[in-house]
Amino acid sequence: MQEDFLHYIWKHKKFDISNLKTTGNENISLISVGTYNKNAGPDFFNAQLNIGNQLWAGMVEIHVKSSDWYVHNHETDSNYDNVILHVVWEHDTEVFRKDNSLIPTLEMKSYVSKTALNNYEKLFSKSQKWINCENDFYGVDNFILKNWLERLYLERLERKTESINQLLADSKNNWEAVLFKMLAKNFGLKVNGEAFFSMANAIDFSVIRKLQPNQTALEALLFGQAGLLEEDIQEVYYLNLVQEYHFLKHKFKLSNQNVMPVQFFRLRPPNFPTIRLSQLASLYHQSQNLFSQVVECHTLNEFYNLFSVAASSYWESHYTFGKGSKSAKRPLTKSFINLLLINTIIPIKFSYAMQTGDTINDEIIGLVEQIPSETNTIVEKFESLKPVSSSALQSQGLIQLKNEYCNKNRCLQCAIGSAILTGNH
Repeated sequence: MQEDFLHYIWKHKKFDISNLKTTGNENISLISVGTYNKNAGPDFFNAQLNIGNQLWAGMVEIHVKSSDWYVHNHETDSNYDNVILHVVWEHDTEVFRKDNSLIPTLEMKSYVSKTALNNYEKLFSKSQKWINCENDFYGVDNFILKNWLERLYLERLERKTESINQLLADSKNNWEAVLFKMLAKNFGLKVNGEAFFSMANAIDFSVIRKLQPNQTALEALLFGQAGLLEEDIQEVYYLNLVQEYHFLKHKFKLSNQNVMPVQFFRLRPPNFPTIRLSQLASLYHQSQNLFSQVVECHTLNEFYNLFSVAASSYWESHYTFGKGSKSAKRPLTKSFINLLLINTIIPIKFSYAMQTGDTINDEIIGLVEQIPSETNTIVEKFESLKPVSSSALQSQGLIQLKNEYCNKNRCLQCAIGSAILTGNH
């Protein structure tokens, strides 16, 4: 038995409230269970109830056992002086206020249905499961799933705004600089994301802005800061980049001392850091005031057009410096642009809207529902339990569900867990 379960059944009145009595055999009539308190102090405040013939208003504290009151040292904490009811699963001792008056106690185990209890025990059984509800997930109502995954997606976006706000503070409210750092990280994907991010942090965005008319200079800057211009390669293109980078390094007093090294290992050639950095340079060469353009785009096709760029001509026949390959264009694919939308563009549009007081939730939902579902181990596992992910909205929602609810056993704060507990799934 966990206190969370008792919080849940009290908050949602998932127990028989028709004939409640205290352990002292006084009648209890619920008017309001109160407001759940997520901070320090009693679990619910502003509760209202009749005990006997007396109307009470105040705090409700919940424990598995009555004696937990003393285990948690509430008897010495003035925050608990206004507790009007002690709700417990098992009553094993009386609890008194500082004036020696008895705090009424409600023993819940007498009022919770066996079905709810069995569902709870089943949900939190210790058998080896990927998620607690994997045996019941298939039977969860599609309407419940749809609405919950949408809420989880927005929750995930809200979480991402925290890191965006920090970047914004670090860059003195420069949205263009924040976008550059986030794009750089996502151009690096999982393998080189942090390395590309450290590279972007080592470049003041004013330098990017000054170099935008010159694609070669942009490439030299990015390659040089990423530590990719330190080999002895006798090619005109490479030597020009080295020369340009040395000039830029001196002119702008650049340092890449704290930049993490990039990796080629475990990457398909189209994802090599050389290709991705050249594409990033092309994007900023092509688009002045990129953030403003991002804000002004509203449809998927508009974003596809905005990010329709390719690596420079040298990379049409190379994946690495000095080694030729079969000739082909190296554009940003729609699938890669989708990743940029999911991980960078939509979060930053959402964050900007929150900052400016705009409400664009419907636009965001409409946009992300057009993007195909991601394919990863979390999504694939949920799909094996029940086909549920038809777009990036669902796949992002499933990632949030697994990481923030399933992994943390927060089933009682989850709409799916609640539905299973109450038998409404």
